[in-house]
Amino acid sequence: MRPGGALLALLASLLLLLLLRLLWCSTDAPASSRFLVEESREATHSTPAALRTLRSRATQPPHTTSSTYLNAKSLQPTERCQNLQDDLKALSNKTRKYSEDDYLQIITNIQSCPWKRQAEAYENFRAKLASCCDAVQNFIVSQNNTPVGTNMSYEVESKSEIQIRESIFDMLPVFQPFIGYPYNQCAVVGNGGILNQSLCGAEIDKSDFVFRCNLPPTTGNISNDVGSKTNLVTLNPSIIRLRYGNLKEKKAVFLEDIATYGDAFVLLPAFSFRANTAASFKVYYALKESNSRQKVLFFHPKYLKHLAVFWRTKGVTEYRLSSGLMIASVAVELCENVKLYGFWPFSKTGENTPVSHHYYDNKLPKRGFHEMPKEYRQILQLHVKGILQLQFSKCDTS
Repeated sequence: MRPGGALLALLASLLLLLLLRLLWCSTDAPASSRFLVEESREATHSTPAALRTLRSRATQPPHTTSSTYLNAKSLQPTERCQNLQDDLKALSNKTRKYSEDDYLQIITNIQSCPWKRQAEAYENFRAKLASCCDAVQNFIVSQNNTPVGTNMSYEVESKSEIQIRESIFDMLPVFQPFIGYPYNQCAVVGNGGILNQSLCGAEIDKSDFVFRCNLPPTTGNISNDVGSKTNLVTLNPSIIRLRYGNLKEKKAVFLEDIATYGDAFVLLPAFSFRANTAASFKVYYALKESNSRQKVLFFHPKYLKHLAVFWRTKGVTEYRLSSGLMIASVAVELCENVKLYGFWPFSKTGENTPVSHHYYDNKLPKRGFHEMPKEYRQILQLHVKGILQLQFSKCDTS
């Protein structure tokens, strides 16, 4: 063979090897990618979709760096955290199929992502609430929004009405009492057992306005975990019947207990059910006659109806909203920054430590009345979107 022919043969061989290399790279994935594909195929048969998404994203190798990120290591958690909203949406129509462990896995992923308030998302959500419900003007029954002679429909028993006579009108504040809104930092304190040993009391008490639900205990050592400051506390009339004997034999005990809340507003759903009205009025007169510092307010039934419709469009379809979701909704309208404590509808922590239903007892709610997982899913979405913040575990006391 001539020297020139040998050179041509060598060049042809190199070109052939290069072509084979290109074909190999375009048709065969790296070993790590193949592993992820096989893993996802296996997981499809046994793992809920939202959890598959969370787990696969957590294990994916970082993409190549771009000008947006400093390095590949920073991309992986950022991308995972940005996709949490999609993961929660995937959960929305499958709540009944998800176990407590499934929820806890999702919450673990949420906890691993830093929380940051998103001003635009907050303002958009607040505007939607104001458009449907307008807590600023309609949250409380007042003389301004409910004139004498009004035939007011009950929230739940909507076919029944109560006429606002002079005696009822005189119970009402002239205007909405929260004219100083928006408050800067608000704490909505639920009663979940997750608050035990949380050491959140000092942080809660630093808030500008503190909401609580259903006369929870706040004195003694428990205040280290739940705080003692209270600006508004809700009171379910059933508590008056069950705990205080309709204020007949245990009126003095009730007044002693209510005094621990200082000059807080006491908020009752007097016009949600007809059975609530008499008990709520008894609370009003008991506090008035004893010259108590607390002032009684009544939820406006129209506000609660509109709020229920708002949350129903988002999948919360239970018989009635919980007090916690009602107050959290109010807080978003009245406050610039909202943080929720003690919202935990599970029997254990993410570390499998048992948790009582309330921080003061383990009495479960009436079945069929509230659907806490659906409500909690919505609250998780608000947390992920940066609209409000959930405290999941112990507070930082450093």
